[in-house]
Amino acid sequence: MPDFAIYPSLKGKSVLVTGGASGIGAEIVKAFAAQGARVGFVDFDEKTAEALVAETEGELAFEPCDLRDIDQLRAAFARIADRIGAPTVLVNNAARDDRHGWEDVTPEYWDERFATNFRHMFFAIQAVVPGMIEAGGGSIVNMGSNSWWEKSTGMPAYTAAKSAVHGLTRSSAKEFGKHRIRVNAVVPGWVMTERQKELWTTPEKLEEHLKGQCLPDLIEPVYLARMVLFLASDDSAMCSASNFFVEAGSV
Repeated sequence: MPDFAIYPSLKGKSVLVTGGASGIGAEIVKAFAAQGARVGFVDFDEKTAEALVAETEGELAFEPCDLRDIDQLRAAFARIADRIGAPTVLVNNAARDDRHGWEDVTPEYWDERFATNFRHMFFAIQAVVPGMIEAGGGSIVNMGSNSWWEKSTGMPAYTAAKSAVHGLTRSSAKEFGKHRIRVNAVVPGWVMTERQKELWTTPEKLEEHLKGQCLPDLIEPVYLARMVLFLASDDSAMCSASNFFVEAGSV
């Protein structure tokens, strides 16, 4: 395991992570907790979330929430703010990369994919920005995807939603920059979460994918968490409206 950095500016900071129960989100939650931050997270997988809380040292506040329901989102965020204080860091992580053929997409499915992968990001920002303004600044990190940069096929609604993340990131950075709120996007490559291993990976697909990377190693979720920590910390105080790639050189 690499000897990772400690960010003193994160100690005691109030952080909110969406989709924090498993995968990249769980690594982000654990990474902030290890820095001494007060970490709130939402997810609809209550069992997995409660197990994460039980196994993680630090101050964690979990609230169950289906982010497709904006009223639920607002209520869960308010409860977390009551428990750990108004967040000055928001990590818009929640997403679900279900595969789907273009022939089978209905208007209802398209809308559901955008509700799952994009719409909640805006309303999460809307919910936390007033507190960040009052605090004198903050950091918002939106999780993008390398899928559309690489022209991936087999999930057009997902790639379209993820491409929209970058437009929201840049416009929000300009909108809120005067309040010293920074907004950036992290662009993961093919990250080896348990979900990916169970559903999509095969030896043949991995071999083909590695040919497209500059680096020869598969990407573990911890490396996404490390980039998010940097963007949340004071070390990145002059970084905003940018894309930070963690994809081993695949784009």
